[in-house]
Amino acid sequence: MSDAVPKIRLRGLRKSFGPKVVLDGIDLDVTPRTSLVVIGGSGSGKSVLLKCILGLIEPDEGVIEIDGRDMRTLSRDQREEVRGHIGMLFQAGALFDSLPVWENVSFGLLAKHKVTRRDARAKAAEFLAQVGLAPSVGDLSPSELSGGMQKRVALARAIAAQPDIMFFDEPTTGLDPIMGAVIDGLIVDCVKRLGSTAVAITHDMASARRIGDRAAMLHKGRIIWQGPADQLMDSGNAEVDQFTHGRREGPIQMELRR
Repeated sequence: MSDAVPKIRLRGLRKSFGPKVVLDGIDLDVTPRTSLVVIGGSGSGKSVLLKCILGLIEPDEGVIEIDGRDMRTLSRDQREEVRGHIGMLFQAGALFDSLPVWENVSFGLLAKHKVTRRDARAKAAEFLAQVGLAPSVGDLSPSELSGGMQKRVALARAIAAQPDIMFFDEPTTGLDPIMGAVIDGLIVDCVKRLGSTAVAITHDMASARRIGDRAAMLHKGRIIWQGPADQLMDSGNAEVDQFTHGRREGPIQMELRR
């Protein structure tokens, strides 16, 4: 069965920057059509992990497989073909201020010449509707939008290519609790509608439990716990429990910067 092959499979993933070891042998599987949330403290390597999978950073060692294909052994064209099936919601949205919203949403489709500009505008309206925004928003510039609306536009852009895999980098950062819950609900709806596999990194425990089917914690470059996301607050792991409950005292101690 194809479902026996993880959608994403990591083995022995390592990455250092000078003497600083960020990823120290990551082993992780993400099964098809599931959502995994990765939690961990600031500087624990969550964003580096995501960028290694995306191919934005080259790891020092290890295997990164997507649909059973080792990304590190593929040709450039083969990598681009795989990445064409991946959507990404960046932490700050990463919208282009010089382009109207509709062009931001359809940017990938236009760049790959998949649609005409006229069709791209209509497509953008469809995707904006899926994240609860009116077609008229397409004529605005990103600077005219609130933080929550910018996140919705960024999500619309992420789903525009109908991706098999979606990555979310701190999707609720900078949002109030209600808007954070709204964005999480839209993410869950979009992922289910597309039948995608999702990986999110977050500090927000409420968000993690809303988005994730499964969860993993990254600490000192390693995955120290994996399990159902609904067990995050009662994992039985001392480090995870300290982190998820925000306790000052515990096995995780603030490290001095050198």
